[in-house]
Amino acid sequence: MGRTSAKGRSNGVRAARAVLGLTQADLAAAAGVTRQTVVAVEAGDYAPSVYLALAIAARLGRTVEELFGEAQAESAAGVAVGGERR
Repeated sequence: MGRTSAKGRSNGVRAARAVLGLTQADLAAAAGVTRQTVVAVEAGDYAPSVYLALAIAARLGRTVEELFGEAQAESAAGVAVGGERR
């Protein structure tokens, strides 16, 4: 499950990275950004460009929708599809 930041954005980057045993530095190098950028994306403090989201998804073996999509955000918030709470 992803993490919801104080800003309310949620994504599954941290969890997907952890499953693969990658460090933030590993993911940053693969995506061509700094580790600080990965930290900000994982925290929900930075919304990645389409190109960065695609690079992150490709390295993690996931789709952009799986990492950043509405269904993932609802799951992290504990809301089922259709608006019902789980």
